[in-house]
Amino acid sequence: MPATTQDADGGARPLVECESLVRIHQHGTVEVQALQGLDLTVGAGEMIAVVGPSGAGKSTLLAVLAGADRPTAGRARVDGWDLTDLTRAQRLAYRRSVVGFVRQQTARNLVPYLTARGNVEQPLALAGHPRRTRAARADELLDAVGVASCADRLPAQMSGGEQQRTAIAVALANGPRLLLADEPTGELDSATAQEVFGTLRAAQREAGVTVVVVTHDPAVSDQVERTVAVRDGRTSTETLRRTEVADDGAARVIAQEYAVMDRAGRVQVPREYREALALTRRVRLALEADRVSLLPDRQAG
Repeated sequence: MPATTQDADGGARPLVECESLVRIHQHGTVEVQALQGLDLTVGAGEMIAVVGPSGAGKSTLLAVLAGADRPTAGRARVDGWDLTDLTRAQRLAYRRSVVGFVRQQTARNLVPYLTARGNVEQPLALAGHPRRTRAARADELLDAVGVASCADRLPAQMSGGEQQRTAIAVALANGPRLLLADEPTGELDSATAQEVFGTLRAAQREAGVTVVVVTHDPAVSDQVERTVAVRDGRTSTETLRRTEVADDGAARVIAQEYAVMDRAGRVQVPREYREALALTRRVRLALEADRVSLLPDRQAG
């Protein structure tokens, strides 16, 4: 069962908390460290984008949050559930009631021999809802994501965008607190991608679902208030966006990138900064009145 969602001092916890998260995959005699001490918090009702190069650990992070992969070390909590210490039965209950998942490949999201309505009804049936409730809930969700006309169609009879919006309805069927989307627009053209992103945004705003989207698409990541960059298995930077209104009444989005410091005080310095200043194994730190300066080591040897 989930633990309390309050801190010791009574304050509300974030919905998602990852602390020093490590995941090591064993391939024969070779160990691959996909996550190397990742820290992340996501507030309830927030929508964030996770970006980074291939192999950075983004999909592994989603697999851990989805309850499909168990952390090797560190801590991961979602809505009070400790994902590092779940029994098989608890993991199944978590995946059915707390989290929804949308994959990049449309063919992996939907059962090909079920209609759109049947696909949405399937997780409801597994959760034990009666038939009448399942049908009403499926029609409600298909209408909410804008594909009510596809209710009686098979996936092969739908466009890619219709399939992805149906997949979002499936992911929302059991009323999850957290919706995970792994490159949900990766196989779509730009116009259709915007429609699918709009559906995710509507789920966040109208249903109050917390949404974490992994994406390589800047058209998606630039539209959320917070983008988290993952490099080498750790969170390296966060970009925060806010809207300002100028004196002439025109609105503009201001984006500011921040380095992320973990609980041990470590900060990833971007490669372009390291190369520009020839920062190598050792650096000098200088504490000034209102900042800390990071300086190259000029000493020979």
